[in-house]
Amino acid sequence: MRKRHIALILYFFLLLLPIYWLLNMSLKTNREIVSTLTLFPQNLTFANFAVIFTDPSWYNGYINSLSYVAINVVLSLLVALPAAYAFSRYRFIGDKHMFFWLLTNRMAPPAVFLLPFFQLYSTIGLLDTYWAVALAHMLFNVPLAVWILEGFMSGVPREIDEMAFMDGYSLPKFFLRIFVPLIRSGIGVTAFFCFMFSWVELLMARTLTSVEAKPIAATMTRTVSAAGMDWGVLAAAGVLTIVPGALVIYFVRNYIAKGFALGRV
Repeated sequence: MRKRHIALILYFFLLLLPIYWLLNMSLKTNREIVSTLTLFPQNLTFANFAVIFTDPSWYNGYINSLSYVAINVVLSLLVALPAAYAFSRYRFIGDKHMFFWLLTNRMAPPAVFLLPFFQLYSTIGLLDTYWAVALAHMLFNVPLAVWILEGFMSGVPREIDEMAFMDGYSLPKFFLRIFVPLIRSGIGVTAFFCFMFSWVELLMARTLTSVEAKPIAATMTRTVSAAGMDWGVLAAAGVLTIVPGALVIYFVRNYIAKGFALGRV
């Protein structure tokens, strides 16, 4: 038992070490970061965080990222919920092939779709907007959402549908008032995975935006000046980038646990 405890402590130490080191760097000056190796900041400073909250190129990046991520999560759920219900409740010609085709879209690397998206958005004027990134990410998030939600929906007995229809519920009314609350754990898990993919994805977000909707990840990759890399500001931006994901995990932690126990996760 003691060996297991030691192994668990060592695992968490190695897991949290990069996060601690990122926070440690964010509270140092650039001179201290590049000159000495210290476990704690010798000259504690919050100037790096001040740059994030005062420089428009930085805080606009966070706003842009949160905007297209929120749009993507909402749209992905709105599309995936009825699609997953159809796959879980009805049988039609080619249903298994279509379900597999959805998953192949999720398996494809984002780079494959960069050129078509770029050309399409340039033509219709969506380039460098929130919608460009949100809609592009739907290509990957909708298949994942359908796959997860279908597993949860298949676990709900069909008798509930039949009883609701016998009681006079229409399909939309039944779906919104009865069925959706029954799978709220699945919706929470799905929203979490959609959020995480859209939040950390860089290639499409950087290619489909330039100025107006540039995300925080793209801002971080372009932080190079004549004096070199601003390590302190980059570390502060990295710490703040972890915060939204941590908050999402905190609010849906119970749903994630149920999802691993009951759903297709």
